[in-house]
Amino acid sequence: MSEAAGMPLPNLWDDAVAAGLDEPGQLLYRSNLLGVDLRITNFGGGNTSAKVDARDPLTRANVRVLWVKGSGGDLGSMKRDGFATLYLDKLESLKGLYRGLAEEDEMVALFNHCTFDLNPRATSIDTPLHAFVPHRHVDHVHADAVIAVAASADAERLTREVFGGKLGFLPWQRPGFDLGLKLGEMASRHPEYVGVILGGHGLFTWAETSKACYETTLRIIQQAADWLAAHEQKPSFGGTKVETAAPEKRCDVAAILMPLIRGKISADERKIGHFTDAPEVLEFVNSNSLTKLAPLGTSCPDHFLRTKIRPLVLPYDPGRDNLDEVIAGLDDLLAAYRRDYAAYYERCKHPDSPAMRDPNAVVYLAPGIGMFTFAKDKATARIAGEFYVNAINVMRGASGVSAYVGLAEQEAFNIEYWLLEEAKLQRLPKPKPLAGRIAYVTGGAGGIGGATAQRLLDEGACVVVADIDEEALKERVAAIAKRYGRDAAVGVKLDVTDEAAVIASFEETALAFGGVDIVVSNAGIASASPVEDTSLALWQKNMDILATGYFLVSREAFRLLQRQKTGGTIIFVASKNGLAASAGASAYCAAKASEIHLARCLALEGAAHGIRVNTVNPDAVLRGSKIWEGEWRQQRAASNKVGEDQLEEVYRQRSMLKLSVFPGDIAEGIYFFASDLSAKSTGNILNIDAGNAQAFTR
Repeated sequence: MSEAAGMPLPNLWDDAVAAGLDEPGQLLYRSNLLGVDLRITNFGGGNTSAKVDARDPLTRANVRVLWVKGSGGDLGSMKRDGFATLYLDKLESLKGLYRGLAEEDEMVALFNHCTFDLNPRATSIDTPLHAFVPHRHVDHVHADAVIAVAASADAERLTREVFGGKLGFLPWQRPGFDLGLKLGEMASRHPEYVGVILGGHGLFTWAETSKACYETTLRIIQQAADWLAAHEQKPSFGGTKVETAAPEKRCDVAAILMPLIRGKISADERKIGHFTDAPEVLEFVNSNSLTKLAPLGTSCPDHFLRTKIRPLVLPYDPGRDNLDEVIAGLDDLLAAYRRDYAAYYERCKHPDSPAMRDPNAVVYLAPGIGMFTFAKDKATARIAGEFYVNAINVMRGASGVSAYVGLAEQEAFNIEYWLLEEAKLQRLPKPKPLAGRIAYVTGGAGGIGGATAQRLLDEGACVVVADIDEEALKERVAAIAKRYGRDAAVGVKLDVTDEAAVIASFEETALAFGGVDIVVSNAGIASASPVEDTSLALWQKNMDILATGYFLVSREAFRLLQRQKTGGTIIFVASKNGLAASAGASAYCAAKASEIHLARCLALEGAAHGIRVNTVNPDAVLRGSKIWEGEWRQQRAASNKVGEDQLEEVYRQRSMLKLSVFPGDIAEGIYFFASDLSAKSTGNILNIDAGNAQAFTR
């Protein structure tokens, strides 16, 4: 197991830090330490608790309060407000109201009546599992090594053997009030226990101090990992069946397959993809056990909720490189998965079950290549991949010492379509207009490009920021990550005049997100020179960047969009100068006019494929614009016989509306063409210039 592969779990507890914290503060500190290592628990998974003495704000009496991680949230990143707080005596009193398994879900609503200090944090379904354990501090985590024991055919025997009687074992049962009662009873009857393994699920540990609880959790996980490493059969997964493709080949195949799959599974909801060829994934997809273990699905409920009933295995053979066969059979393969999922739903549904959800797979396994995961957004797709890596680790450990056992089909359905989970889904905010869309923006590190990326991100899109300025690109992507999270954008260094680089940039886009939906050609240059002083090199530079560059980006966009078959939108950022001639800037004006006419041609070609092509024409966007730095600004100031600091006012007064034009104004126009607001618009030109009669299109 990965925990024992020369990298034991580090004890990160710092007594000096902990000494300055109150008991809830130490609980938060412990939670964050546990959550930062995915070997201990998954993103969003697990929970922790402490039973804390406090003064009742109403009666002023001393009471015992359960602090427990609330519903949702992530241990590694949660804050103090991520905990629900409940009167422990009121939770204990609920035992007298409990009438059996038929009332499990109804008990959850009663937790609200136990809330301490009007805390609005929603309580977790695991609350009674913490409340009824007679110890002050409790951890619940989903460590791969422990779940490998819990998901083995003889899990109870292995629990005794591995942990020497220090851990109890409870067979699989859906989390809830009854399981909390059983866990509490076992802990009370066995004072020698430091925790319990839940069959197919995970680990509970406890102690009387926060530090001791943290160290107990680490010790048990490491003990399981060490034991598995010493006893696992080798080679893992029955050995290798196919060889791993070369890194370049893996990327090539993934960049071809991901947009095809994405297009075929996005009919009802657009998906974002994630690709990984991590060593654990390749070991599994290349193994003799792939076709035996993959259909069994996962065991831990957290894994299952993220990865669905089972993955879809693509019949790729790296030895034969039968990619054409795989592509030809994709429709039948995906249809078969959807039929199987629908049959599973029909077999397992209850009279009050929610309607069947998206029947497409989340996880796609390709021998020799790696794993693709698709979800409604990039973070969810990435996390689903991380969860399936956890599941792979579990299958390796369990099958290496016993036989791996997945979650029984009916139990899996009961988790997936649990009414409490459905209620949680219904509480999620409505998707933003560009949710599930992938945007590609050239010149993305500049003023207009940066404003455009931000506008599209605000509306839910993922963004590929492409720019030739590597330092500015790094700064832009770092700023996006800080504001929107690490999954929101990727940066691609790009010279739009380099054909190979443009082709590669779209392959990177497919690998990063699974395809593309919105392409904004914005890379720019500006030059001013009387025609007699215009060198061929200057003329060619304008044409290379503003005409050829836009052509190359559009061509690759068309190729990718046509493979996806989900339509798309391309927006050219041209210029007022493409419509209104300016003396002393013939190279720039001619190149911009070329852009506008190219967009019209592409609108004609794209319509049959649902690809819309439109143009936004800015004028005099001085603030934040890189083309207005240096010579162009100097030349324009000289041409207008004013100082550079007066130039913006000159352009403002020149406009019909007497207004300045800013990058955000252009971004707004681009968003209009990128969104469904303009679903019936193609071949159009939108001037954003504060009014210039020369640039009127009619």
